[in-house]
Amino acid sequence: MADTPHWNLDSLFSSIDSPEYKNALAEFTAGMENLESLLESARTFITQANEHFDFPVWLKGFLEADEAVSSLGGTLNAYAYIIYSVDTTNTAFLNNITEVDNLMLRYKQIDLGFKSVLLANSGRLEDFYTRFPEFTEYRYILNETLEETKHQMSAAEENLAGELQQTGGDAWDRLHEQLISNLKDEETGKTFNELRNDAYSADAKTRKSAYQKEIALLKQNEIAFAACLANLKGETLALNRRRKWQKPLDRSLASARLSQKTLDALINAIEESLPMWREYFKLKADFLHKNGLTESTDKNGLAFYDLFAPMSLGTENGGLLSKSWTFDEARDYIIERYNSFSPDMGSFAKKAFAENWIDAEVRAGKVGGAYDEDFPLGHQSRIMTNFTGAFSDIITLAHELGHAYHFSCMKGKPAAFFSYPMTLAETASTFAETIVKQDMIAKCTETEKIQILDLDLQDVSQVLVDILCRFYFEKSVFEEREKGELNASDFCRLMRDAQEKSYGSGLNNERHEYMWAVKSHYYSTGLDFYNFPYAFGQLFAAGLYARYQKEGASFAKTYAELLSNTGNMSCEDLCARAGFDITKKDFWQSGIEMYAKEVAELKKKSRTK
Repeated sequence: MADTPHWNLDSLFSSIDSPEYKNALAEFTAGMENLESLLESARTFITQANEHFDFPVWLKGFLEADEAVSSLGGTLNAYAYIIYSVDTTNTAFLNNITEVDNLMLRYKQIDLGFKSVLLANSGRLEDFYTRFPEFTEYRYILNETLEETKHQMSAAEENLAGELQQTGGDAWDRLHEQLISNLKDEETGKTFNELRNDAYSADAKTRKSAYQKEIALLKQNEIAFAACLANLKGETLALNRRRKWQKPLDRSLASARLSQKTLDALINAIEESLPMWREYFKLKADFLHKNGLTESTDKNGLAFYDLFAPMSLGTENGGLLSKSWTFDEARDYIIERYNSFSPDMGSFAKKAFAENWIDAEVRAGKVGGAYDEDFPLGHQSRIMTNFTGAFSDIITLAHELGHAYHFSCMKGKPAAFFSYPMTLAETASTFAETIVKQDMIAKCTETEKIQILDLDLQDVSQVLVDILCRFYFEKSVFEEREKGELNASDFCRLMRDAQEKSYGSGLNNERHEYMWAVKSHYYSTGLDFYNFPYAFGQLFAAGLYARYQKEGASFAKTYAELLSNTGNMSCEDLCARAGFDITKKDFWQSGIEMYAKEVAELKKKSRTK
């Protein structure tokens, strides 16, 4: 689209060749040298004169020095990735990622050294908090760090693992990204990401054709994709054994700051809701067949390529949902909706657009999907999306800006607190989506009501049903990879099984067994079971929105404060502050009830069309 912007990165670095970027690399290196010196002095005291080691003073100095280093490292790492992500074949950007990865590897080695010193002096932490009460808010993070030491190999082994990961797991991940981002259909000239976007087309032939072309492209590259996934999961299993994780899910729960009890309650609630979701899929299939809006001849459920089909009869061209939005219109609408909830949130969105924080154009070499990347230096963010003008793109943009707003609420917090878990990160983005969707439901006409209800339900079904499918799939992949090698046929079989277990009778026989090759999250060494945090965020956001409806404008302050505290406590503790017991299935079911009502309303209205 003509008006879709590229982002402006000047407030970060003008280029990787700029003096500012070179200086930042030098400062990061010098900062790490200082931290290494502090670690060496600690080791000397511990081994030679531990009784004279004033650990509280040392820890205060280390945390203060690490603040600047962490900010630089986070900024450099994020910058290296975002410039590569929109130009994946740029050799200079690839080389820069390698250079930054090497620096981050050194920083990880410093972290290992810090953990060793912390463990050796863990008995002195209470004295540290007593003498320096301003660091009491670090208690959760430092305790978490001590817990992580139980899952560490020796320093030499961890260093070697980090080094090998660059040519192992990280390289397989990049290969998958490069293959996907450069796939192109010869007949139409469309990139793979453009074909994926066609899943939202109102034209039934376009949807089915794009689906068939997508699967054909994936099948052509199935050997490479399977090699990437099998080797990545093999690496994870090997390292997990060395690090004394009983199963991959345990590591994911720890990084999510979530208990198994809470996850079980969440999964059980979603599983119990599956009949309702299957009813929705069949309801949508019936509507599409009745109105000639599908190319599928199988009426026993919804075709996979119709999951995102708009339930629209096209009677209101130019309406809020059917119109093709310009980027400027999307900007104005999101700012207005954010502002309706909170002037602070509205001002933030206005700043993000005004300062060109968003790269929105669809183009070859650019990764698919969307993300928000946060930069500690200057406390700013950048958002990558692929904007085509569909209303779903508005939702995506609101989602990613929600992430960025979350980060803005943490301004003034220590950089160590910026690593909040995905579970809590997805709450802010989903809440932002909900603000937009609920406004649309209120404003749309009766004719559009069916479409907006479907839009909300199709998005939520992806977050609950499809993510449950991904959870089942990844669990089975790890179980089978533990026993031996896996090929493309195996991954297709496991995906078929997962889709049957989750979607079940909601889908007809036209399914997508190659979805394992599409989702980039499967291909990251650090994102095992990346899926359930989205379900957590969806239902937690639903609970927060219900509270906003009760409390009104005053809730905005409570919400911002909640987001500001996400970096230094468990999910259970944070949610308890908001008045929710997330270890109980009842809490998650209360969130699902909101969508059960929407299914009932959609059923009622679609019968008349």
